[in-house]
Amino acid sequence: MTSVSINIEIPSSFSAEKVFKVFSDFDTIAPKVNPEVFKAIETSEGNGGVGTIKIFTFGDAVPFTSGKYKVDAIDANNFSYTYSFFEGDNLMGILDSITNQITIVPSADGGSIFKQTIIYNCKGNDKPSEEVLKIEKEIYEKTFKAIEAYGVAHPENY
Repeated sequence: MTSVSINIEIPSSFSAEKVFKVFSDFDTIAPKVNPEVFKAIETSEGNGGVGTIKIFTFGDAVPFTSGKYKVDAIDANNFSYTYSFFEGDNLMGILDSITNQITIVPSADGGSIFKQTIIYNCKGNDKPSEEVLKIEKEIYEKTFKAIEAYGVAHPENY
């Protein structure tokens, strides 16, 4: 089995605690701030903790319609969250799964760095194209910035 990964690092002027709290509302905020990518995110099983199954319905800006993922790990003390897509057309017929590892690291200036590693676990030797990887990275960067801006605009919630 082959795998390929992309890494995203985005500095934030907000504390790791605040970024993690805002990002924890991804399901609610992403469809509001980036509806062309995330039409809806619904919980199909669980209460949001480890083992929860969620369904993404993608918008018109991406070539996928849906993806189903499971929450693998949440560590609020270390500001980390891991989830894996295991079903859906976002696996492009060539992937067994897509694992997303997210960690928000405090920085010396009181801000933080959002770090996300996306691992594409391939069924065989076929891999997502460089163009697909570039587009996915841009989507996640744009979405993070939009979620961060949403948190700034709604400080009463965070």
